Amino acid sequence: MSLRSKVITLYKNLLHLGKDWPTGYDFFRHRLHKAFTKNKDVNDPEEIKKLIKHGEFVQKEIEALYMLKKYRTLKRRYNIGNNSPQQ
Repeated sequence: MSLRSKVITLYKNLLHLGKDWPTGYDFFRHRLHKAFTKNKDVNDPEEIKKLIKHGEFVQKEIEALYMLKKYRTLKRRYNIGNNSPQQ
C-alpha cells in the first residue's frame, strides 16, 4: 500500500470517528482538515510514516475514549459494580 493511500485511509477513518465527537462533527472535521493541511508539504517518506503512526495513535485514543464513554453510560444506567439496589 502506498503512503498516499495510507494517508487517505487514515483521514477517512478519522473523519468517520468524528461523527460522534462531543463538540460536534463540524468542529472535528475542521480541526482534522487543518491538521492534515498543515503537513501537506511533507515529502520525506520517513517523516510521512512518522505522521501516519501518530495519526493511528490518535485514532486508537479516540476509539478508547468512545469505549470509555459507552462503558460509563452502561454502568450508570444498569448500576454495574454496585451490589446494593438503589431506592
